[in-house]
Amino acid sequence: MLDLMPSLGNWQPAVSGQRCAVATIVGTGGSVPRPLGTSMLVSENGDVLGSLSGGCVEGAVVDSALETLRDGGTRRELFGYSAEDAFAVGLTCGGELEVHIQPLGSSPEAMDFALLHSLAGHHSTAAVALIRRLDAGGGAVVVHDPVRFRAMESPDLARLVGDHPATVYAAAAQLEPLLQGGRAGLVRLAPPEGCTGSELEPEPITLFVESRLPSARMLIFGANDFGAALLPAGKLLGYDVTLCDARPAFSRQSRFDAADRLVTDWPHRYLAAEAAAGRVDGRTVVCVLTHDPKFDIPLLETALRLRLAYVGAMGSRRSHRQRIDALLADGTPAEALERLHSPIGLDLGAVTPAEVAVSITAEIVASRGRAGRGYAPLAPLAASSLRDGAGPIHRTHETRPHELSTFEPRSHELRSTHDPRQEDPWT
Repeated sequence: MLDLMPSLGNWQPAVSGQRCAVATIVGTGGSVPRPLGTSMLVSENGDVLGSLSGGCVEGAVVDSALETLRDGGTRRELFGYSAEDAFAVGLTCGGELEVHIQPLGSSPEAMDFALLHSLAGHHSTAAVALIRRLDAGGGAVVVHDPVRFRAMESPDLARLVGDHPATVYAAAAQLEPLLQGGRAGLVRLAPPEGCTGSELEPEPITLFVESRLPSARMLIFGANDFGAALLPAGKLLGYDVTLCDARPAFSRQSRFDAADRLVTDWPHRYLAAEAAAGRVDGRTVVCVLTHDPKFDIPLLETALRLRLAYVGAMGSRRSHRQRIDALLADGTPAEALERLHSPIGLDLGAVTPAEVAVSITAEIVASRGRAGRGYAPLAPLAASSLRDGAGPIHRTHETRPHELSTFEPRSHELRSTHDPRQEDPWT
């Protein structure tokens, strides 16, 4: 839902008071076009805001949303690959989407429209989260500070899950990592003791959380041609980019004006101050492009003591060996050096500053999510041409719909004994 909030206030069906339903991706498997949490609004007149798949399932989702508006209930529907019928609803990419559809309004199963409008008041980069209950209980909670949210201290969350201390405790253990990591995911909670034993097994409490944090930071050290090329590449990936150099004559050049921050300071001193102020975290990437030991060594000593997503340093292999020797001599632990990307970047044959920027950002993307968000020893990068690979092209954390449903959703998937996904290199 959070992806739609910037547009909600100007969407005419919502402004005019039309009844609407919201469809949200709550489960994925294999190659899918959009991630968990992606939502689409459908008005009673069939107007649409947003997209779930780029076109291949939208028509069926609109039909289901209109059914939801007619009967006032909620639905969860499964969309997957159709191998037998070219006209069937399915994802040609071979993946699976589980979509939760519910009306907006004041009924017990509806999402509160006023709650959505409160979300729409947040800036598109502000930290905010939404916790929704998808099972029969319904309801939602807005979290205004996901990083500092403490589930055990939230009366709103307690009311959402039923006020039972054991249930709130179980919710906290699963919710807080998603909230603090700026991620989306499903949380299933077993009914509290004392609620079992009836002829009908109680349905687990099912929560869906979407969390948005301010943009992760990219700290570029080195006001040179490579820094100038990396700056827009970092912004293209959505980073909040800072460029820092100790030399005023270089850092104050107009070609760096696109940076979110331009800093003239000794690199290691600036990084230490930002860390002490809590302005770097496990999503922060540091790119050391100064190629000068008097800057590089103290900066890398500081960076490798922090929990950062990525630390890379430019230089030749000879420079790298000298850098490692100097860091070891100054007391940097060998295991910390295993987290250093040096020489920086993937081996793409890059030569020009622009090509090197592509090489660096490619390595940052390839390294995301490995080894506990980047502060454990690095696993080998699995970066190669998609053409030469096999298996799913999306290797991120997968949430398969059939593993998450508390009931069997209505399926739009046609299956056969022949599975073309075993042969298709794009799946």
